[in-house]
Amino acid sequence: MKILVAGGAGYIGSNMAALLRAEGFEPVVFDNLIKGHRDAVGDAEFVQGDLADSELLVDTLSKYKIEAVMHFAAFIEVGESAAEPIKYYQNNVSNTQNLLGAMEKAAVEKFIFSSTAAVYGMPKEVPIGEEAPTEPINPYGQTKLAIERMCHWQMMAGKLRYATLRYFNAAGAGSNGRLGEDHRPESHLIPLTIKAAMSKRSDIKIFGTDYPTADGTCIRDYIHIEDLCRAHLLALRKLETENELVYNLGNGKGYSVREVIEMVRRLSGKDFDVVESGRRAGDAPVLTSDATKAQKELGWETKYPELEKIVATAWEFHNKYPNGYSD
Repeated sequence: MKILVAGGAGYIGSNMAALLRAEGFEPVVFDNLIKGHRDAVGDAEFVQGDLADSELLVDTLSKYKIEAVMHFAAFIEVGESAAEPIKYYQNNVSNTQNLLGAMEKAAVEKFIFSSTAAVYGMPKEVPIGEEAPTEPINPYGQTKLAIERMCHWQMMAGKLRYATLRYFNAAGAGSNGRLGEDHRPESHLIPLTIKAAMSKRSDIKIFGTDYPTADGTCIRDYIHIEDLCRAHLLALRKLETENELVYNLGNGKGYSVREVIEMVRRLSGKDFDVVESGRRAGDAPVLTSDATKAQKELGWETKYPELEKIVATAWEFHNKYPNGYSD
């Protein structure tokens, strides 16, 4: 099966393309390289292009006889989305509309959408199940929810079979530590802490130490990138018999900010400064997933649920690429 991987030069997309190749699929990576890295694509077929280019999308889908699309091309920074909401609606929503329109013209029905736990906003209960209210509190989450609803109505019109996968915190590195996080700028806790251990940052900050958790810091659900990508393959197979799928993807277990910091210290053998600051607006004390639906319906299970494995693979990547990818 030939699969278009939109955003396949980014962190999750590049790992997905690598897994597809390893499993005998033929991925075609489509990326404008604004956020992605050509070095992360490897030997996969690559088309440099923008999702705003409808004509190129239709041509690519037709030329390569694409049978399914996996969509990872989105802006993901919550703070930036609040400061520049139109930028996020343009890139995330309008460009996805272009992609779905091109798929309709090229008669490609299967679609795997990279969504987010941010669609739940500030949940009243944790762990969070798929039935929880979707009440995003920032433009990033709103754009992802808007796309989910667009997919639903396209499915109701008989023009789409899709799975929306709501990620918690993708982390670690795949392909033996070759494909990891190289966001510019970086905002995720694990790579930021690793950079502090590598003396590429002066310190790591903890925002809030008085939360109602065991050590006073926020708890988040981290899922290894390869576990995340395997769920996409299972969802793709499920679309052979289903038209609409919605799943949470997470470990179901959380780790605190202090636990992450201490794990990086232990695995790296390095010490670094930790600066305690006040809470940030909008940070929930605990955000963890209930992913039993994906486990039961897809037969999905996490192979690397331990924080140690997640951090160890990330550490391996950052030591292989201490300055990030060359491009």
